[in-house]
Amino acid sequence: MTTLFAQPYDITANGFYFDSVEDYNENAEKNRNSAGCQVEEYELQFIDGESIDAALFRALDVNQANFGAFLEACEEWDITQKQKVIIAVGECGYSFDLQSGDPDDFDIDLYELDSLKELAEQFVDEGLFGEIPTSVQNYLDYDAIACDLGFDYSETEIAGTRLIYRCA
Repeated sequence: MTTLFAQPYDITANGFYFDSVEDYNENAEKNRNSAGCQVEEYELQFIDGESIDAALFRALDVNQANFGAFLEACEEWDITQKQKVIIAVGECGYSFDLQSGDPDDFDIDLYELDSLKELAEQFVDEGLFGEIPTSVQNYLDYDAIACDLGFDYSETEIAGTRLIYRCA
């Protein structure tokens, strides 16, 4: 479960924790400042939940207008979809609308590997560079291949998971 905090911009009012749209609406309706006026504007903060969801929260700049869609995404999206959106928005500079966007629309090659050298080895094993006899594979310079892959692929870490990606 993801828990957020609504911090009022009005310094004479108190904030509140919430984990659903209904909970937010109920608390926001009751929340008053020291003059008795209803508080209308809040900064939302990620408090508790999965670390991948915290990274998604930061990447999408969650606010009062889209937090409901964010909470829904936390529940419905799988880890790969979350990783794609975080990379697309945070690393590749794409925009994403939480209300209408689909994480599967991003054309991102994503590999859960520790280094570009591992990606080079995987590509050779998969035959991406053509048929290479196993007796010759021992003589390949995987560091040089990794260096070349570095022109198209980048490395990042999201929620403790190392990823290699390429934005198309």
